[in-house]
Amino acid sequence: MKPTLSRSKKDSTSSSATNRSSTIWSKDGGCPFGTIPVKRITRDDLIRLRRIPQPEDVPFEDEYDISNNNSEPNGRYISSQGYKVAIARVPYNPNSKFAGAGMDTALYNPQVKGQQHSGSRLKIQKGSDILQVGWRVDPTLYGDTSTRLFIHFQAGKIHCFNTLCPGFVHVNKDIPLDGSFMETISHRGGDPWGAKMYIDRDLDSGNWWFLMTKSFVRVGFWPQSLFTDLKSFATNVDWGGVVYSPPGVPEPPMGSSYFPIDNSAYDAYCSGVTIFNEKGKSIEVDKTITHTDNPNMYKVEFIQLFDDADQMYFVLYGGPGESTHV
Repeated sequence: MKPTLSRSKKDSTSSSATNRSSTIWSKDGGCPFGTIPVKRITRDDLIRLRRIPQPEDVPFEDEYDISNNNSEPNGRYISSQGYKVAIARVPYNPNSKFAGAGMDTALYNPQVKGQQHSGSRLKIQKGSDILQVGWRVDPTLYGDTSTRLFIHFQAGKIHCFNTLCPGFVHVNKDIPLDGSFMETISHRGGDPWGAKMYIDRDLDSGNWWFLMTKSFVRVGFWPQSLFTDLKSFATNVDWGGVVYSPPGVPEPPMGSSYFPIDNSAYDAYCSGVTIFNEKGKSIEVDKTITHTDNPNMYKVEFIQLFDDADQMYFVLYGGPGESTHV
């Protein structure tokens, strides 16, 4: 299983940051050698899991705008009922070959209730195959309103969170896939807490690895055999926020619960946004197409801000939704 990944111990394109880096290492020293942390599934878990909505389905528009001299796509989205996104994505090109991507995401705890959820994610996609990693506040999935790590894969009509069904191979004895970030939550106006996350394709085996922290700690992998379209490289990458509410229920807050004001101490963000090309080289993203389903509820920007003495690109996103408490 040992991968032949090209990630080095330090990546100059990652956020070095003024933010503090969060970890979710097990407090008791982790599991014994040769074992991994696995959540015990209870009857209540099984009842809640029946209520998890169908996964977000946001297909990319394949048609190109012929009036655009750069031959860029028109950037239209078709969002699933109940979902709202505020994201920045790499300009779509069906010939793109991405071997993964990364981000440093600021950690927040937006208020949700019932079947609502709200989170931040890195998403890669080709066709009907999708991989996502990030944080999420989701009472249906987790049974509480803590900000927790999540991973998700979709392979055709099959989809699964964390290790609730066969698919993801968890190899790290110290990092639980539903780990809580509540001890390292950002508060507007303070020094933000962040978590570095990466999806990285093993160029030899074709397996897709989930890595965390600036040291690219290996958490686990999705085997290539799960996929049809992602047996090869991804063609789409996006970063940002996503929320869900059932029909007839107001949309919850996203990110910091406020609209961005171009200040990383106040805004929810994904920084250090990178893509890995077909040779595994890490490339800083300097051009995206932004999209929000409802700009009255959520906004998104892709801008340069100063990080210490250097400028770097940030995806700033968030908003109150239809909340009356913000």
